[in-house]
Amino acid sequence: MEHANPDDTRIGWIGTGVMGASMCGHLLDAGYAVTVTTRTPAKAEALMARGADRVTTPGEVAERSDVVFVMVGFPSDVREVVFGDAGIVEHARPGTIVVDMTTSEPTLAVEIARVAEARGVHALDAPVSGGDVGARAGELSIMVGGDPAALDAVTPCLQHLGTTIVHHGGPGTGQHAKMVNQTLIAGTMVSMCEALLYAHRAGLDLDAVLRSVGAGAAGSRSLTNLAPRILAGDLEPGFYVDHFVKDMGIALDESRRMGLTLPGLALAERLYREAQAQGLGRKGTQALMLAVAALSDVEWPVGERQSES
Repeated sequence: MEHANPDDTRIGWIGTGVMGASMCGHLLDAGYAVTVTTRTPAKAEALMARGADRVTTPGEVAERSDVVFVMVGFPSDVREVVFGDAGIVEHARPGTIVVDMTTSEPTLAVEIARVAEARGVHALDAPVSGGDVGARAGELSIMVGGDPAALDAVTPCLQHLGTTIVHHGGPGTGQHAKMVNQTLIAGTMVSMCEALLYAHRAGLDLDAVLRSVGAGAAGSRSLTNLAPRILAGDLEPGFYVDHFVKDMGIALDESRRMGLTLPGLALAERLYREAQAQGLGRKGTQALMLAVAALSDVEWPVGERQSES
C-alpha cells in the first residue's frame, strides 16, 4: 500500500461534531481533497467553505475516496455507517482503507475488519484522546488496531491529527487501549470534582488551589483543561457526558467479559448517570461537578452562574 499524500489520495470524512470538524479541517489544510457527509448538514458548511465536497450518504463518500475516516457518536452509528444499505462496505472499492476513530466496541472493530477483509477493504480502529482542545491543535493521541501496513499507509494523514500514534496489535486493540484511557479519566474526573468541592467547602480560593496542586503530583490534563472551565461556569462540551457514559459502559462490559471487577469505574459511571438524570447529558464531562456537589446538598456556585447565563 502506498503512503497517503495530498496529490493522489482522496479522503472521505464521516461525522463533523465537536472533534470531527476540527480533525477534518486539518486534512483540508494539508491539501487533501475531502468529501464529507454528516447527519446535520449545517455542521459541514464551514468545511465546505474551505473546499470540502458534501454528499448525502456514507456510501457516496466511500465511492469517492481512497481513505474513509469515521468519527461518529455511538457503536450503533458506526454499525449504520459501515454496514447500512447506504454504508461504506457496500460501496467501497477494493483497496480502500477505513479508519474508524469513534470510541466504540472492540468486538465491533473485529467484525468490521473481518467483513472488510472479505471485500478487499482494509479497516483500522483508531480512537483518539485529547478532546476538543487536542482536536483543534492537531495534538491528539491515536490508538490503533489493525493491519500495520494499512496504518503505515495512512500515517501521513494521522500525523496531521495527532502527535502520538501507537499501534497496539490486531483489530479491536485500539479500542481496548481507549478503554484503558477512559478508565483512567473516569477516576480522575471523580477525584477532581471531589477535590474542588472540598476546597470550596473549606473556604479556599479555588484559582489559587489550582495553581498550587496543578504544579505538583496531582497535576493532570483534566485538571489543566477542565477545572478552569468548571470555575468559569463553562459546561459546554469538549466531550459529551452522554458519550462518556457510553464509553464507560463499554469498558465495564469488556471488563466483565474478562472476569474483572472495576469498582472505581463502576462508581464513576453511576455518578455520570446522575449527571444525565439532571439533564446534563449534552454538556461536557466537567458537568459531573454538579452531580457530585448535589450528593452533599451543595448548590455549586458554577452551576448557579451557568443556569443564570
